[in-house]
Amino acid sequence: MIGYVTIGVSDLERAKIFYTTLFADKGAKVVIDAGRIAFIGNDPSSPMLAVCTPYDGEACETGNGGMVAFAADSKDEAKALYEKAISLGATDEGEPGQRVPDRFYGAYARDLDGNKLCFYVFG
Repeated sequence: MIGYVTIGVSDLERAKIFYTTLFADKGAKVVIDAGRIAFIGNDPSSPMLAVCTPYDGEACETGNGGMVAFAADSKDEAKALYEKAISLGATDEGEPGQRVPDRFYGAYARDLDGNKLCFYVFG
């Protein structure tokens, strides 16, 4: 259902490095680079994350309540993605842990521009 999600960034090159490095183990790469916007994923027919500088030329801003959630294959992978994000300069927004007993495990961070990320697994 989702083709791609776009987040605003202040430094496109820095964001491309952050996200391709973060998801390198999943084969992520810049699939389309169109100047002020880059699509990161595996191929254009699968869901992607787009990073872009705002069209209006103003500073990017994070939304209150907005978040991009990335599915993990296991709790260990969710924790590893969180730890990798932190090692790449992201900030903690909620350490890995079981949020809803037997239903939802999540880890939260904010990227280099303050966009909120979740690495999760159901179960």
